[in-house]
Amino acid sequence: MIRTIVVFIIVFGILVIFHEFGHYIIAKRSGILVREFSVGMGPKVFYYRKNSTTFTLRLLPLGGYVRMAGEADDGEEELKPGTPVTLQLNDQGTVTSINTSNKHSLFQGIPLTVTDTDLDTGLYIKGYENGDESQVKSYPVDHDATIIETDGTELQIAPRDVQFQSATLPKRMLTNVAGVFNNFILAILVYTILGFVQGGVVSNSNQINVTPSNSVARDAGIKSGDRILSIDGHRTTNWQEMAVQIQSKPNEKISVVIDRDGQKKTFSMKPKVQTANGKKMGVIGITQSMDTSFKAKILSGLTMTWSMGKTLLGALWSMVSGHFSLNDLGGPVAIFATTSQATQMGIAGILNFLAFLSLNLAIINLVPIPGLDGGKLVLNIIEAVRRKPVSQTTETVVTLIGFAFLMLLMILVTWNDIERYFLH
Repeated sequence: MIRTIVVFIIVFGILVIFHEFGHYIIAKRSGILVREFSVGMGPKVFYYRKNSTTFTLRLLPLGGYVRMAGEADDGEEELKPGTPVTLQLNDQGTVTSINTSNKHSLFQGIPLTVTDTDLDTGLYIKGYENGDESQVKSYPVDHDATIIETDGTELQIAPRDVQFQSATLPKRMLTNVAGVFNNFILAILVYTILGFVQGGVVSNSNQINVTPSNSVARDAGIKSGDRILSIDGHRTTNWQEMAVQIQSKPNEKISVVIDRDGQKKTFSMKPKVQTANGKKMGVIGITQSMDTSFKAKILSGLTMTWSMGKTLLGALWSMVSGHFSLNDLGGPVAIFATTSQATQMGIAGILNFLAFLSLNLAIINLVPIPGLDGGKLVLNIIEAVRRKPVSQTTETVVTLIGFAFLMLLMILVTWNDIERYFLH
């Protein structure tokens, strides 16, 4: 169990860091202020500031985010009139830090009760100093000043010129899809490493290997190197087509036509029953063939990403075309359960799982749902067509609706996963 938890945290951490780093690096290059780069969600465990960005580690290892200045989901705390703060000034009397938290005390800080602020364009803060309400004191705020939020996290303020909407549309579009791009890169990289680790590349062809024990196919007379041409009259040209036919016939007699050295042979057999994720499926004791050439290994990242990408897109299309089931989705519980299975298969299993999740995350994030990168890209396209941006209010409402939908879906998927893996 401990090993599974450790692997789960590492895999999730790698996925989050790669994805969010894509947003981070392109935003920085586009002149957009990244206020926070967070790994994990929930309460803050640790934070470190560098180059105007606060890097935080949070308690729950179930995601992460980058807070870009001015985005609808920036979540900047508003300094309302009456808010007590403490100001830190430089030698010129300009505010360099605004403390709103009880967790930090600023050296030689000036207590102020806020009456008015503009940290967007005017860059000033006004209020009653030391509780003296007889006069309102006004202080200029430095462009690169920081604000310490109520939870103790120190972030840089976000003036208009470094906000997300101030960047050009092409730069904002690149920033929005950069995380997805990084997940594709991660999948290609990990699949390439996997090709060398396992000594070759698993082929998606209809040529098979027979397992040495408990093999229905071997008992029926099928040998390693045979090509399965059809199952019960259904033509099979690749492993995926074979798997679908075999898995759909648990404990049912099937007719298998193979090609062996140019000769066709027909065999009859009855697939054994195997239960996975609460579903019964047929197995006949065969595995995919493997290409061990150097060329196959070095190209494995591209070939495996392409092959698995097509499979995932096909599954996604099947869901949206009227065959949707919560069992087709998996949340953190399902990923944890699958992590346990992958861990038992060693480093190859973990690498394969990591690449699969990275590719899955990339494709799902491109779905045009508000709150996902694909939804943000749709807003960018609408802006390009209208030749003016969607209003901040509209974007915020759309993002909140999308976020609420995703949270509801996550709750339903998580409960479904608990029932599938732990209550049956």
